[in-house]
Amino acid sequence: MADTVTLQARSAAFWTGAAAGWIRHADRQDEVGRPLGAPAMDRLAARPAERILDVGCGCGGTTAEIAAAVGDTGAAIGIDIAEAMVAAARQRFPPDRYPSVRFRTADIETLDVVPGAPFDAAYSRMTLMLLADPVAGCTAIRRSLRPGGRLAATVFRDGSVNPWLFAAMLGAAPHLGPLPPLPVGDEPGPFSFADPARLARVLSVAGFTAVTITPHDITMDAPDDADAVAEWLIEVGAAGAAYRAAPPAGQASARAGAVRLLERFREPGVGYRLPAGLWLLSAVAVRADKPSAAGCPPVTHHRQPRQDENR
Repeated sequence: MADTVTLQARSAAFWTGAAAGWIRHADRQDEVGRPLGAPAMDRLAARPAERILDVGCGCGGTTAEIAAAVGDTGAAIGIDIAEAMVAAARQRFPPDRYPSVRFRTADIETLDVVPGAPFDAAYSRMTLMLLADPVAGCTAIRRSLRPGGRLAATVFRDGSVNPWLFAAMLGAAPHLGPLPPLPVGDEPGPFSFADPARLARVLSVAGFTAVTITPHDITMDAPDDADAVAEWLIEVGAAGAAYRAAPPAGQASARAGAVRLLERFREPGVGYRLPAGLWLLSAVAVRADKPSAAGCPPVTHHRQPRQDENR
């Protein structure tokens, strides 16, 4: 497994290259991708006048949703490592129309405290699993919260309950140039927190208490437009940069390959139903900079549902 510095450099390069796809599909990500963060948004329960940090804000849709809850007397601060996505977020949600929203380019792993701290709460949709040093990133989040501040976030579970992720990439890959190296073991990637025990350890070491980790099964509903759905999933995934660099014929072949493998998720005339298995995590920031020597804070695990549950 690569060292942390190598992984951080690899991650920064990936998101620089991936930003164009996320910007192009920002509206679709907000609409179709909303269920990926909805359990955490509900758990966050943002209240008027609160100051809330959105970690991994992308093109700003989740930050704007938080801003609607905290109102003009509150603040919603979105941070993301991808400068181009932050610039897009500022254009999509300008301060004259969204006075409580602010965006900042920042790498949560390298910050001691997020500028503007302390915050009442922090939210993150599918970002913590992508950190090369998740302890450092979660520690920075905890330091940026007031004592007793809350964290609500989602990450993927394992690949078996997120099959569409493989379908889009594997369908497109044979028709494109080289792709970024796939993550190995605990390296940052969609399934780096497949084991909830690892997630619990990271949060505890980072100084959170009252940690709960609960499985959630959701479905993303996409329109019955095979070519558009395939392109969206390719562009926001690992094959996105290679897809954009390919000639038109290669792009068409990549989309066709993804369409074939995504067909199992399509109901003709209705659209696509993309199943996803998530961990919903919540935790509370403690005052001390490190967990006490007496041991890690308690963690509550909930049983992962069988395949036939929560449908």
